[in-house]
Amino acid sequence: MAAAKDSKKVAPAPIIVKRIKKVAGGHHGGAWKIAYADFVTAMMAFFLLMWLLGSTSKAELQGISEYFQNPVKMAMPGGSGAGDATSIVNGGGKDLTRRDGQMRNGDVEKANRRNERAAVKAELARLEKARLEDLKRRIEAAIEANPRLADYKRQIKLEMTPEGLVIHIVDAEQRPMFDMGSARVKDYMREILREVGRLLNEVDNKVTITGHTDAAPYLGGERSYSNFDLSADRANASRRELVAGGIVEGKVLRVVGLASVQLVKPEDPRDAANRRINITVMNKRAEERAMGREDEMEVEDAEGAAAAIAGAKPAPATAIEAAVSKRDEPAPGAPKP
Repeated sequence: MAAAKDSKKVAPAPIIVKRIKKVAGGHHGGAWKIAYADFVTAMMAFFLLMWLLGSTSKAELQGISEYFQNPVKMAMPGGSGAGDATSIVNGGGKDLTRRDGQMRNGDVEKANRRNERAAVKAELARLEKARLEDLKRRIEAAIEANPRLADYKRQIKLEMTPEGLVIHIVDAEQRPMFDMGSARVKDYMREILREVGRLLNEVDNKVTITGHTDAAPYLGGERSYSNFDLSADRANASRRELVAGGIVEGKVLRVVGLASVQLVKPEDPRDAANRRINITVMNKRAEERAMGREDEMEVEDAEGAAAAIAGAKPAPATAIEAAVSKRDEPAPGAPKP
């Protein structure tokens, strides 16, 4: 009976635990979205960079390149980048594309051209001054070589001024240049003027003749013939003697009578030294200013002007270069040095 009961016992059923393994993402997870967003961001940055490079000028690209190659130099004042801004306000000034501390390469090139023009003009002025100083020495030597003129050398004064070379021919108490109260030239004054006229042909510069008198008035005052008339007549009489001496026609630019406006000895208005004739051999800047063409003194082509300095004769582009080219050629009828 007991055995029959034991045979009826059933073995215990096994416990089965099912574990579901979940795979994150799978074919429909969200990790790929992050990767794709990074890719799109990178592509957007790339195309933005390409657009910026395409819209930037060559000069600006060069400035950026120079900044990364030598940032210390660009940051120092006086460099071609940072520290060169002309306005303390960002984007200020005439150029709205300018930024504080930045200068476009085109601006640097303009500044370089201005510096070159200034250097060329300074060199031309130096050469012209040397020519006028040489003329001064020639006139002094001609006066010394002529026994008749040597006696009057104290009445002839040569001076370099900002306008050019000024030749002062001054009256003396016992040796007046003209008859009293007249524009009739004395014989020795005529000889001085003709000798000077011959020497002036050695340079191509224009000449201004200015007459001066003392302050002694005429009886009729300025209502009739006055010191202005006398000084102008004497200046014009001097011009005629220069022409008789062989000065090239058209060389005299101006004949002026200033009466007693500019006295040499204002403390003694009637002193003989106030009666004088000034012959100014004008430099090119004074010539252009007298003719109202000072703005034409700009040298546009630095290479052409440099060639003029070296003695070459390129096609002149401006008044200064034309003057330099002409100056190297001897004036018509002038003696060879």
